[in-house]
Amino acid sequence: MADTSARPTEERGLLTLLGGWFERHLQTLIASLGRLARAPFGTALTVGVIGIALALPASLHVLVSNARTLSGGWDSALDLTLYLKPALPDHDAQQLAERIAARADVAGAHLVSAAEGMAEFRRWSGLGSALDALKDNPLPAAIVVRPRLAEGAGDAAAVGALADALRTEPGVDQVQVDTDWVRRFTAILDGIRRVVTLLGVALAAAVLLVVGNTIRLDIDTRRAEIEVTKLVGGSDGFVRRPFLYGGFWYGLAGAVVAWLLVSGMVLALAGPLGRVAAAYGSHFQLSGLGWREALMLIGGGTALGWLGAFVSATRHLRDIEPGVEG
Repeated sequence: MADTSARPTEERGLLTLLGGWFERHLQTLIASLGRLARAPFGTALTVGVIGIALALPASLHVLVSNARTLSGGWDSALDLTLYLKPALPDHDAQQLAERIAARADVAGAHLVSAAEGMAEFRRWSGLGSALDALKDNPLPAAIVVRPRLAEGAGDAAAVGALADALRTEPGVDQVQVDTDWVRRFTAILDGIRRVVTLLGVALAAAVLLVVGNTIRLDIDTRRAEIEVTKLVGGSDGFVRRPFLYGGFWYGLAGAVVAWLLVSGMVLALAGPLGRVAAAYGSHFQLSGLGWREALMLIGGGTALGWLGAFVSATRHLRDIEPGVEG
């Protein structure tokens, strides 16, 4: 029979080790924060640079998101309009819209009856009195179709193929789609995505360089202390730990500053842009980062700070040995 008397002892020993590990890391975390607080000017400069670097792509993301909202969504620019034959009954038109909406390459289909089309045309054209003279409604019923496009797919080709397929549907008289505009629109979206991606990558690299250079200078300043620590048996991992937590605090503080900058930008622009939108009869309100986006910004900034510190500390601590001049 297996001896189980040692299990509680082993569990207590494991808990003691974990508790000690957690306590040491907590002490280092607080000590690294205190060290940064004792150099407020240099810390503020580093945090400010990181905050500005992170705020630029975040601000661009906010502006693009609000532009999508203001324009009614990018996807609406790719909608197709199917004009139905005048003799097609309303019941058949509704069934056709439902059949089209069920297609795998269609995200949605909305039937606009001839009466609804005339009412909308009357509202926007300003020709109410002239339209009253018409005996019959000359406008046909229409179905507005929104394609379902895969990410990164060729939008113009996909929309063109869908338009060709819908032209063969019974009851469809004409399909209106501007593939040239789709190509231009896709090029604009690709350009925006690429700009945001490249800017984000470049500024992420800038954050890594800023944190890495700051940690390098900190290591040079504390070189004598590091040599003594290694002389008494401190490992590179032990010596590196406070620098990693320093990078953690730099990244976290910089990300919070970036969030504050973006939020301040939104607050500063919300009033003027809201008044401009109201002058054009729009209820548009400028919105900032959502809570998920804010968490991604703060988490990403913290990770970049830690990574920059890890790379720099690992590289430079390796070259410091007791009695060896750097």
